Amino acid sequence: MGISVWGLDQAGPFQTMPYPGSSWEPQGKPVRQPHQHLRNGTAKLMSLFHPTTGEVRVKGVHSCTNAVLHPWLKEHLRDILKTLLPPPPQLLSPEENRVVWKSWQEGLTVKVTLPEELPPLRMLVVLDNLTGHKTPELLSWMFARGIMVLYTPLGASWLNMTESMQRILARRALEGHYPKKPEEIIDRLEAAARGWNQQPTPFEWGGRRAARRQRARRRRHAQGGSGACTRRPIRRRRTVLEKWQHASQTTH
Repeated sequence: MGISVWGLDQAGPFQTMPYPGSSWEPQGKPVRQPHQHLRNGTAKLMSLFHPTTGEVRVKGVHSCTNAVLHPWLKEHLRDILKTLLPPPPQLLSPEENRVVWKSWQEGLTVKVTLPEELPPLRMLVVLDNLTGHKTPELLSWMFARGIMVLYTPLGASWLNMTESMQRILARRALEGHYPKKPEEIIDRLEAAARGWNQQPTPFEWGGRRAARRQRARRRRHAQGGSGACTRRPIRRRRTVLEKWQHASQTTH
């Protein structure tokens, strides 16, 4: 539909501790992690993920308050909007445009009140329903630029893909290492994201609906190696011998 879909989430906190995992070491000299470690602070990761292309935009921080998250989010949303095609001329009436916006709230448990005047819809941002994501100032800023927010439960639907992306980055950055400072954790996470963006992998949602579609495909039977199919397998014509055997079993 020409609408860019992004997911927003925050990962962490990541502690200054030895992280289990494999690593490249000389043969016969495996890495050894200490059984004790000092708690020297934590780090978090703010992420904007674009499943269609696999691109991820991240920033490591010590804390993820509204004062830290909102300016970073606005900066990247501005950059993303610049890369999108210019909005088409407003062909819909204000009432029809509002219906388009509200259609994306169907089925959601958490909905926001839309302003009276709405520009053409250009982007969807999927995020969880934390209180900081519902700040009126942030919502007004996003609505004015054609960005619709969709609140989903934790670990559900499209938000799950953003969380999966964060787990991939965390494994690549921290497994088998012992960061002793939060700054080291931040550097590793951001470096892992830069490496991922050099050749990103697109994500496709494969939830329950996709599984139902796959099961429906299995119930179809291809015919003669063509694109034609049937929901019910064609009954095989019995031979003369099979008919005689069936008649004999019925008689006895």
